[in-house]
Amino acid sequence: MLELLDAYSDDRGNVIDYSGRPISGIQIHFSGSNNRLILDSEVKLTRSTVFRFDCNNATIRIGKGLHGFAGFLRVGEDASIVIGDHVTTTSRVTITAVEGAIVSLGDDCMISGDVQIRSDDEHPIFDIHTGDRVNNASSINIGNHTWLGWGARILGGSTIGEGSVVGLSSVVTGSFPNNCVVAGVPARIKRKDIAWERDHLTLKKPYYKPNADVLTKSPYWRSTTD
Repeated sequence: MLELLDAYSDDRGNVIDYSGRPISGIQIHFSGSNNRLILDSEVKLTRSTVFRFDCNNATIRIGKGLHGFAGFLRVGEDASIVIGDHVTTTSRVTITAVEGAIVSLGDDCMISGDVQIRSDDEHPIFDIHTGDRVNNASSINIGNHTWLGWGARILGGSTIGEGSVVGLSSVVTGSFPNNCVVAGVPARIKRKDIAWERDHLTLKKPYYKPNADVLTKSPYWRSTTD
């Protein structure tokens, strides 16, 4: 296990591609071979972040930072986690990708506390009559400027369009378009044609925000396209 984020390579072909300042307290586990951790030189990680490469031929890539990113990221055989620029977390997010799955988050996503994004169930389940797997890993795609609310669970096979919001404690298992609010267990569309902004209700003036005239709009104000 490594506990310093810095450029690195070993005789099994594992590589950390990073040219920024070294960051202590980051845990990186390489158990297999030919794995790559690729980080923008301007990435912002908290010291609670853990990267686990449990198998072979996997990739984790994270773009440049905004306020900070904290995560427990696990990848298995041939799998990838790709995170864009300016993705932020309130606390440590769990992201897993195994068996060739790809978990992708676009730019400017905002991830609240206790969020999990999982391509897999960690353990296999089989049909007793055929012996076939019934819970295969499946890729996840989360678009730019998506807000994942507290306690959200994003499961394998899910797609969320850019500019959307996932409500508190929701379980996402399907595909959803851009600029909509999805919530519930399982999640359903609650409202279309919405836009959200990072301006905090108590930390940024004005403390009443009754309409969009009091803030600067992001580029993600678009009608929902089904």
